[in-house]
Amino acid sequence: GRDSLRIYDAMVSCGTKPDYITFIGLLFACSHAGLMEDGHIYFQQMNKVYGIKPGPEHYACMIDLFGRSGKLDKARDLLEKMDVEPDATVWKALLAACRVHGNLELGERAATNLFQLEPKNAMPYVMLSNMYSTAHKWDEVAKVRKLMKSKGIVKEPGCSWIEINGTVHTFISEDRGHPRVAEIYSKLDGVITRIKEAGYVPDMIFSLHDMDREGKEAGLAYHSEKLAVAFGLLASSPGMPIRIFKNLRVCGDCHSAMKYISRVMNRHIILRDSNCFHHFKGGECSCGDYW
Repeated sequence: GRDSLRIYDAMVSCGTKPDYITFIGLLFACSHAGLMEDGHIYFQQMNKVYGIKPGPEHYACMIDLFGRSGKLDKARDLLEKMDVEPDATVWKALLAACRVHGNLELGERAATNLFQLEPKNAMPYVMLSNMYSTAHKWDEVAKVRKLMKSKGIVKEPGCSWIEINGTVHTFISEDRGHPRVAEIYSKLDGVITRIKEAGYVPDMIFSLHDMDREGKEAGLAYHSEKLAVAFGLLASSPGMPIRIFKNLRVCGDCHSAMKYISRVMNRHIILRDSNCFHHFKGGECSCGDYW
């Protein structure tokens, strides 16, 4: 993100004027790096300095930036002041922020608008269902799932994959289909024990089922990306980077666990989820926990 800002400054210094697309990239960079003050300044400069009227993409970046930073009141205020009609991208950014920060009321509003704009998209249904799960509103969870079923909407199953010696190995949550399943689970159990000793605490907010703590913790332990990293630790040479891909966003608990694993196991872990690259090294992530 900060590299993008430096390139932008160099571009302007050379006399090249930014355009509509330039500001999408700039504000997107600010949102992914948590640069709220910078993003706000650039957003104001668009019209005041360069006469560029913000479009839905720019508003979506700003709402995403405020949302990631936990400033949902600012996100709501900007939404109300938009000069253009909010599109699906705007509502998705708001819904994602509400999911992270637990604003159920605003999340319901965002999801309802997405139901109308993209009636066949599973994302808002899944996000809203997850929010109800976190709030322990199991009756509402059942209603959302029933609504999805009635509309024929199917959630894309989460999976992670890793390539070792030219062969791709794919995992789903609690997967038992790999030929080395016993080794993988044994390795992962050992890794979880070690990172707990280092301070890792499973985040139950990402366990979306109505069960006791032990059951929730077990469900979190065997997410697809954790199984993939366990296999990577088993099958790759010591010290080699472990590269994992995931078709959905990494959950907050797995993101936290990966930071601990990178430090405790002394491995560079690259996780490419549906949103961005995460480089875990020495207990830190390149995204700065904004993703």
